Parts: sequence; C-alpha cells; structure tokens
Amino acid sequence: MNIIVCIKQVPDTTNVRIDPETNTLVRSGVQSIINPFDMYAIEEAIRLKEKFGGLVTIITMGPPQAEEALREAISLGADEAVLVSDRAFAGSDTWATSYTLSKAIGKIGKFDLVICGKQAIDGDTAQVGPGIAAFMDIPQITFVKKIEEIKDSFIRAERMTEEGYDIVESPLPCLITVVKEINEPRLPSLKGKMRAKKIEIKKLEAKDLDADPDLLGLKGSPTKVVKIFTPSPRKGGQILEGEAKDVSAKLVELLKTELV
Repeated sequence: MNIIVCIKQVPDTTNVRIDPETNTLVRSGVQSIINPFDMYAIEEAIRLKEKFGGLVTIITMGPPQAEEALREAISLGADEAVLVSDRAFAGSDTWATSYTLSKAIGKIGKFDLVICGKQAIDGDTAQVGPGIAAFMDIPQITFVKKIEEIKDSFIRAERMTEEGYDIVESPLPCLITVVKEINEPRLPSLKGKMRAKKIEIKKLEAKDLDADPDLLGLKGSPTKVVKIFTPSPRKGGQILEGEAKDVSAKLVELLKTELV
C-alpha cells in the first residue's frame, strides 16, 4: 500500500505574530513545528504500512525551512519526503495550496491513500484536504476517527460527527482527513533520527509541476486578507456592592449612562 501524507509546518502557537503591513504570519525567528493534527496522519500512515506493507511518502508545501518538518516525519518512520517550494507559491490561500499540492501528488506516482490532518492550527479552515481530493477528482472521507477495514480496493472508516459517527465506505484511491481520536503518535527512534539526517529530500518547484501559473500563489488565490488587527483591550468593569435593591438601582443608572 502506497500512502501519501500531507503535512504543514506551522508557527508554535505560543509565538504567533502578525505583520501589520502585509497581514501575514511572521515566520522569521519564530519556532516552527509540524501541525499537531498532521502528527496523527503520519502515525496512521505508518501503522497502515506496518500492517499492509508498502511506502509512506511525506509531502509539504512551504519555504526551504519546511525541510525540517519532513526530516522529523522521516524520523518517525516515513520512507520518503517531498518539499514543494518556490517563490511562485508565496501567498497561496487554501484554494491555491490545494491545487498546488494536487499537482505535486500527481508527480509522486501511483498511490492508494492520501492522509491529511483535519486542519492546520494557524488557519483552522479544514479546507486543504478536501480541496486536494476535489482537484484530483478522488473520493474523500473527512474527520476519520477510526479505519475499520481496508480490503479489495476499498476503505471503511468511522467519520466523527457532532452527534456521534458515520460509517463510510469508499473505493481506493481515496483521501482521508483524521482527527486526534484516531491514535497516539509515537516518538522518533534513534535509528529513525539517524536516517532522517542522511535522507535526500526530493524538491519540486513550479516548473516541475504541470500547473497553470495563473492558479499558483497569490495570483491564483481568490481569497484575500484585507486587514488583521488585535482588538482593543476591554475597559475594566465595576463591582457593585450593597443591598440587592440598591445595586439594581445603580446598575440601571450605569446602563442608562452607557446607552446614551
């Protein structure tokens, strides 16, 4: 079974800063991590490889520093890694990112399953996984909490919902997005760390993809961030003390003052 896992390197949530001029995340000098939900995707892919055999390929789209995330994934047990990186991809929204990754996956070769984390913690849109499936015209199962069976070119999975879960079957190849309830990610082994240091990371640029240049990066992004700002601090409140009837009267007067 050949499995492709899409991951994203994101800023540590404790260090998120916004550039007020460009309305984009400040990544320079900020510690980055693998998107936490993608760790569950990596773990599930490795478990499936251990059960069925095959190959696990990790792919990410980002700046050159995203190679660190790929090497970490290799240390956990993945086999190969692909970095999709080019200035032409800068400013991509979820639409352009999905399109670019779909084209990159097409260059990797035959696969049975694509696994993504349910969403990235820096955007929280949960759109890229489904977007990849749409661009590749393959079925998808989102918010998977358990893979029940993979057999005879189909997959059956439990899909988490607000009320419980659905049982969904799909033919392969298929894309799934997973939630944290699906497993417990492992720690890297010493052997894995040594292999991660030596492995060659394959790189794909815009010229390597059979992609429409007008659909890449900022140019190919239909959504635009107009403004990002931090709300003004709230003013301190008041504590009213005394008998209930007196406090009620004071509260009414204060409300009248605020509403005038």
